[in-house]
Amino acid sequence: MTVTRRSRALRRIRPGGGPEDHERWQQRKSLQTREDMLEAAIDGLVEFGYAGLSINDVVRRTGVSRGAVHHHFPSRGALVAGLIEHVFYHRMRQFLDDFLARLKVPEAGDVPQTPHRLAMEMHWQSVESREYAAFLRLSVAARSDEALAEIFLPAARLYDEVWLGEMRHAFPQWRGAEDEMQLASDIVLTVHTGLLIQQSTIGAARSHNVQEKIIALVEGIAREAGA
Repeated sequence: MTVTRRSRALRRIRPGGGPEDHERWQQRKSLQTREDMLEAAIDGLVEFGYAGLSINDVVRRTGVSRGAVHHHFPSRGALVAGLIEHVFYHRMRQFLDDFLARLKVPEAGDVPQTPHRLAMEMHWQSVESREYAAFLRLSVAARSDEALAEIFLPAARLYDEVWLGEMRHAFPQWRGAEDEMQLASDIVLTVHTGLLIQQSTIGAARSHNVQEKIIALVEGIAREAGA
């Protein structure tokens, strides 16, 4: 993936980009402060759930003044909107920087893997991430909170649209079989999310068996589609 394509995909998720996208020191510093606040908000969300997300908690975790937080997020609603964008931006950034790089240049000592197996293993790593834990809490809360759903669902659908576009780019062998590729992606996402919730109950061995079965299923869909 070229830098241009990477930047274009990330800016669809967060039009203003991140601190690293700006040359002026003062602007980078301001955006980094905002990033630190959002990282603190993720910590609070993962620890206490959506109901526990608050500006006061961000103040406590970052050590900055309440006025400084209000400068970036004048209300809890603004903080929630910024947090949603932040979570999706960093999930997409991890995908672009880590996953696609591994597809092109395997790490030293890696056992040769099919692209589909590598994709699913790295997707599972992303599902186990702190950002995905935040995503799950927001997703569950949005089911019963209409105000949150109005912000969360459009962002989630945009992320899905960008994700599928980048998957098509990463796996040109699925060209002409986009519906099958989307089905495979949906199956992996659905099973991985369920597995994340159930793995402490079913244990490592059964979790591994499910992972292997999903890899076989997706590779079967790929074969049938000629991908």
